[in-house]
Amino acid sequence: MASFNPAGASAANHNPNKSFEVTPAPGDSVSSLSFSPKANHLVATSWDNQVRCWEVMAGGACQAKASISHDQPVLCSAWKDDGLTVFSGGCDKQVKMWPLLSGAQPTVFSGHEAPIKELAWVPQMNLLVSGSWDKTLRYWDIRQPQPVHVQQLPERCYALSLCYPLMVVGTADRNVIVFNLQNPQAEFKRITSPLKLQTRCLAAFPDQQGFLIGSIEGRVGVHHVEESQQGKNFTFKCHRDGNDIYAISSLNFHPVHGTFATTGSDGSFNFWDKDSKQRLKAYNRCPSPITCSAFNHDGSIFAYAVCYDWSKGAEKHNPSTAKTNIFLHSAQDSDVKGKPRAGKK
Repeated sequence: MASFNPAGASAANHNPNKSFEVTPAPGDSVSSLSFSPKANHLVATSWDNQVRCWEVMAGGACQAKASISHDQPVLCSAWKDDGLTVFSGGCDKQVKMWPLLSGAQPTVFSGHEAPIKELAWVPQMNLLVSGSWDKTLRYWDIRQPQPVHVQQLPERCYALSLCYPLMVVGTADRNVIVFNLQNPQAEFKRITSPLKLQTRCLAAFPDQQGFLIGSIEGRVGVHHVEESQQGKNFTFKCHRDGNDIYAISSLNFHPVHGTFATTGSDGSFNFWDKDSKQRLKAYNRCPSPITCSAFNHDGSIFAYAVCYDWSKGAEKHNPSTAKTNIFLHSAQDSDVKGKPRAGKK
């Protein structure tokens, strides 16, 4: 477990939740955060065309380790299960495989015809999956330059999450496609999102029985795959302030307790327990939207990025006032461990 030193959250810390800031900050909005499955190495991709890595040290301090560049904004990242290799993709339509600690040059995989929005490594198949706005998924054997399979989607890929063998993909027009990766060339199931508006993010259940859906209307759906469990499905509202409704920007399951975190364009994050249908902990709002987040490998650190949300459009972006920050929050068991619902034993 990470041990953060409360003394480090001094008067100079202006984060409303006294979270620790990662420095140096990226030069533009952060599009994805991902932790190594083996160590406290954090990777951030951003709209300034960069992929950066820090090592989170004891006490919350961070040490910059390495960085690489793309030709255009970078939208997504994923780690190989060895904890040594990072994949990144974005608007230059390329996947880069980055041998993080060796200092070698990245390997480039090309083939997508539009920006790459999502990446996921599947250790059980030894394959990388990339999802693009060109309406395809591509499966890559990283020893080969060409994909081993191209899967057509009904629309542009907006979100992707997997917990083998379950993989769920959200596309434009509110499509949600479920794949069983034991037979990746065939859709297992296709549904229309139960939420009223477009899917923004997804998170597959750790038990492979279903998934969470986050929408642009401040609503989260809990959806089970099997027909026999459809009665357990429900939706709930969050990230709202009176009549103001904010988009859900990310969903992350805790790797130990199976509870989950939501972040929103209202600048806040919350921890939830889907089984008892309750919020475990609510946090203070930051002055700008939270665009992405991630738990580390043991769930003791919750990282989140506070910056301009480019989904709002370029016309609302003011570079002179926009700030980008990545923060690390110590996730205490008392805040993320599931609890029985009040009034029930």
